[in-house]
Amino acid sequence: MENKAIKLLLLGKNGQIGFELQRSLAPLGELIALDRVECDLTDQSRMKLIIREHKPDVIVIAAAYTAVDKAETEEELAYTINRESTKIIGEEAARLGSLVIYYSTDYVFDGFKKSPYSENEIPNPLNVYGASKLAGETELQASGANHIIIRTSWVVGVHGKNFAKTILRLAVERNEISIVADQFGAPTSAALIADVTSHIIRQLDQSDTDKDLNHIYHLVADGKTNWHEYACHIIERTRKAGKPMKLSTEAVKAIEAIDYPLPAKRPVNSCLDNSKLRREFGLHLPDWRLGVDHILQQLLYND
Repeated sequence: MENKAIKLLLLGKNGQIGFELQRSLAPLGELIALDRVECDLTDQSRMKLIIREHKPDVIVIAAAYTAVDKAETEEELAYTINRESTKIIGEEAARLGSLVIYYSTDYVFDGFKKSPYSENEIPNPLNVYGASKLAGETELQASGANHIIIRTSWVVGVHGKNFAKTILRLAVERNEISIVADQFGAPTSAALIADVTSHIIRQLDQSDTDKDLNHIYHLVADGKTNWHEYACHIIERTRKAGKPMKLSTEAVKAIEAIDYPLPAKRPVNSCLDNSKLRREFGLHLPDWRLGVDHILQQLLYND
């Protein structure tokens, strides 16, 4: 990439990450941001036409099939969106010499390892969603396009559906809830993901053109928690904000995942090692509580 004004194509502008990317990518150059209607990832001919028309320097794929449990019964659709569309985008990008940014997931791993997963660990997804995202990674790597694959976990944001918003709603509606306490990870704010993505693109744009662009990075907030501890943190912050609610932290029952069966299996350990990203791009990734608290502040005071 050359150090000049660049053209960026953002796919999935209305998702959790896409919403924040509209803000973070705008200063980098000309940004074309499209939603699901404007660029349907199941319409391959339309995707090709859009990419050929705009000829972007960078394509950021923030659109994806992310319904983890529904994917178990919608496998074909999950693969069409997460694998096949990525293959097409990669091939088109390779022809143009464009860089592709692709977001992937902690769910590419089985979670049997005790310590955080690094980028060179062998993936072994437990569910269709994770397998479809891994297939997207593989297709992009095989496409010949310059690419950066960013794996993240437990995404939370002001925009869209997520765990934090669910807990805020339940805190008002319920006197008691049960939350899984034996699955571990790091809640990562969509804003952090978007800001770091912008930082990566800017650094690569300003680097030598012969720099190896084909990498996987783990982009997660620092620290570790479980769903139960995470829920209690949200409730405690809500209480301190003086917001009326029925639920207290004492009324949040810790249970095991086996007691709350879901269609898709989840890894016990979703912790990702972010040291490669920190080292190569000179970044400090804050503790997960910082991002969550910032989001809660916006949600609680913008009600």
